[in-house]
Order: sequence, then structure tokens, then C-alpha cells
Amino acid sequence: MFDFSTWIDLPLIWGGLIATAVFLYVFLDGFDLGCGILFPFAPSDQCRNKIMNSIAPFWDGNETWLVLGGGGLFAAFPVAYAVLMPALYMPVILMLIGLIFRGVAFEFRFKTDGRDRRYWDIAFHGGSLLAAFMQGMILGNFVQGVTVEGRSFAGGALDWANGFAVVTGIAVIFGYALLGATWLIMKTDKQTQDWARKAARYVVFFVFIGMVIVSISMPFIDPRISDLWFSVPNIFFLLPIPLCTAIAFIMLWRDLHSARECRPFLLSIALFFLAYLGIGISLFPWIVPFSFTVWDAAAASTSQSLLLVGALVFLPIILIYTAYSYYIFRGKSDEHSHY
Repeated sequence: MFDFSTWIDLPLIWGGLIATAVFLYVFLDGFDLGCGILFPFAPSDQCRNKIMNSIAPFWDGNETWLVLGGGGLFAAFPVAYAVLMPALYMPVILMLIGLIFRGVAFEFRFKTDGRDRRYWDIAFHGGSLLAAFMQGMILGNFVQGVTVEGRSFAGGALDWANGFAVVTGIAVIFGYALLGATWLIMKTDKQTQDWARKAARYVVFFVFIGMVIVSISMPFIDPRISDLWFSVPNIFFLLPIPLCTAIAFIMLWRDLHSARECRPFLLSIALFFLAYLGIGISLFPWIVPFSFTVWDAAAASTSQSLLLVGALVFLPIILIYTAYSYYIFRGKSDEHSHY
């Protein structure tokens, strides 16, 4: 079998692929989870129908990237998977339960009315809220690192339920709500768009607070992070990230008080990307902070080579199909059921 490791750094390539898949999941599934979080606060049932219709063609395809991220971790970095999964069993299971509830609600809401529809509205909102919060909890625990002895998780069953993870969970809820609100500004009109613009103005403040708290906390998690960000000359190379974040917040705030429709969503994605980039730089090259690097946890090079061949074939197909579906369903959504 041809071994790519003689030509390229396979663990680094796979680390980049998994990081990319996770980011694509965060912003693609993030906006439809955000729509679910905002769902019960919409001013009318007609608006709620528009919200559902705006994400109906995309929501299940967006979760492809979650499967790719988790499956890629299992296949390419089995040691990391074996350590992280026992540490995060409960939040992962609760996240999946939330995703199941919102998926079922999608299927049944369009087939009911009256009181029965309200039950599915609650399931859609509750599932979205639970999934978003648990994803934030997972992020918080990953950033802090987990207790490791040898090549196994050595912590307790409730180590994941800690204060920092709760803060990141709440921050992710507001972050997804911002993505959802700016998506609706772009995809809806009239009353729904006006309401979404007001909702975005409200949640952007909490997103800013959340990002500030996490950014201030990161250097205290491990001395290596503070040394990375505040040593010379690193501080000058990394300064553009917080500066660009501040500029993006200012531009977004101005756009939310204007008639712009598309740029608020793009700026929200930019905020997520900058936050993700900051976390990635802080934690690189750790895939299990601060116990295993991408090289320590990597599978055999022959396994990663074979997996890379499959990825090079199927990833472009997935990307093309995803882009094509967004192109086909471009434009504004309406309140009529087409699902």
C-alpha cells in the first residue's frame, strides 16, 4: 500500500481536516440550532413557519460535518478518541438526544396543527437549546483538558460539569442565536426580518461578553497559552486576531442598525472563525490538551494514508453537493409548508 507519510505530515493533515470539519459543523449547524433557540420568541406562528422553511432544506445535511469530525477522530486519532469520549460521554449523549428531538420535531411539526403543533415547537426549541449548550460544555472541557493517566481518562464521571464549561455552554447558546438571527435577516422579510434584526441586536451583546470572558480565561488555563500570546514577538504576530474581532463586532453592530441583509451573517461567521482560530492557535499542537499532541495520538501512517485517499475522493463531492443545495434554495423563505 502506498504510504503518504513519506511525502507529507499525515497527523498534521488529518488534524487540519478534522478541525475544518468541526468548524464547518459549528457555523452550518450553528445557524439552524440558533433558529431553534430563537424559535418560541418569534412574534407569530406565520413567522415560525418562515423560520422552519428557511432551514428545512439544509438542517440534516449540515450535520454531515459532525459525523465527519467524530468519525475522523476515531479513525485517525484513536488514542485521542479513547481518552476524550469517556471524559465527555454524558454531554455527548445529551447533545445527541437534543439533536434527535429537534430532528423528530422537524418531521412531525408540519403534519400537525393547534395544540399538537405547540408540543413539537417545544421539542424543536428544547432540542436545539440542549444540543447547543452541550456543545459549549464539550468545548469548555476540551479547552481545559481532561485528567489522563497513561493513555486513558482518569477523571470522575461528573468532571465535565464545571463552572468554566457552563460559561462556554451559555456563550455558545448566544453565539448560535446570533448566527440564527443574522441568517433570518438574510433569508426572511417583513415582520420576521424586523424581529430577527432586533433579536440579533440583543444577543450580540452577550456574545461579546462571552468571548471576552473566554479570552481572558484562556491564558490562566495553562502557562504555555499565556507564554504563547504575551511573549515577544508573538504578541505582535497575534495582535491582528483580537483587533479583527473588535472591528467585526463594530461592523456587525452598525449593520444591525442598517438595511443590510447579507453582511451581518457573514460578519457573524467571521466572529466564529476568529474565535475558533484563537482557540486553535492556543491549543496547537495538542489534540488532548495538555497530554497528547496530534503526533502522539495518531493512528498508524498506513491507516491514515488509506483514510486520506477516501477523504480526497468524498470530501469534494460533499462540498459540491452542499454548495449546490445552498444555491438551489437561495432567496427568501415564506410561511407555506413545502417540507
